[in-house]
Amino acid sequence: MRSALALALGLVLALAGTAAASEARPTLAELEREVVCPTCHTTLELSSAPIAERMRAFIRRRIAAGDSKSEIKAKLVDNFGEGVLAAPPKTGFNLLAWLLPLAGGAVAVVVLGVAARRWAGSRPEPERVVADAGTNGRAPIDPELERRLDEELARFDA
Repeated sequence: MRSALALALGLVLALAGTAAASEARPTLAELEREVVCPTCHTTLELSSAPIAERMRAFIRRRIAAGDSKSEIKAKLVDNFGEGVLAAPPKTGFNLLAWLLPLAGGAVAVVVLGVAARRWAGSRPEPERVVADAGTNGRAPIDPELERRLDEELARFDA
């Protein structure tokens, strides 16, 4: 248990360092995934519009100047508006874009759980057959049915 906890803690710490390094020294590739072309409304990595090329050049210049990822994004938002971000910021009214899908998923799980419980509870209990000592643990057969079965088997064997 302790080794699993230590491994999880080490993983979290390693990823935290990577995330901080990414913020301080972003790459063009990461920013291309996080910024949208205002002309064609796709991420920069997929766009070949002239404005996308100018945005890439701007991002390269800002990376060379030593700007952080958040500084570059802030300058792009100043120039093009919040619509340039591929993911809305997690503040204010835009927080709904992050919370509503999670809340909808939680509601769906609860509804499915309640429906499954009701469905499972609505099934009738199977009839319990009391074993007869002479039937080897099986329920007794109706004598008329047993006679017809014997006749059919005799006719089939002949």
